[in-house]
Amino acid sequence: MVESVPRYWRERKYLYRLIGSECKKCGRRYFPPRKVCLHCKSTEMREVKLPETGRILTYSIVYVSPRGFEKYVPYIIAIVELDDGTRVFTQLTDIKPEDVKVGMRVIATFRRIREQSKDGIIEYGVKFKPI
Repeated sequence: MVESVPRYWRERKYLYRLIGSECKKCGRRYFPPRKVCLHCKSTEMREVKLPETGRILTYSIVYVSPRGFEKYVPYIIAIVELDDGTRVFTQLTDIKPEDVKVGMRVIATFRRIREQSKDGIIEYGVKFKPI
């Protein structure tokens, strides 16, 4: 499935930087950004730049990938808790699966995510790597 170019450009600031949302009422932060706070149900949200460092809470190694990611296996996906407490579901890079540890410190980095087709858009975004 080929994504539309307008959608790609519309969402690029979220793909290229760790931009989340913060509830003006209770202070909870979310990534990806949300329009409604899950905690207090407020719609008073603002964009916020999130920290680029954190630690691995949990991870999994993918050996059987979804369509389009077959050439990347095995790869590591993780839940990273950023230094402000925001949790991010992300892919890890620059590390072998056997070297990943819960609690490991990581930092955001800009990497290729995927290609939509041989001649299609190359998508880039944020992944995390060990510090």
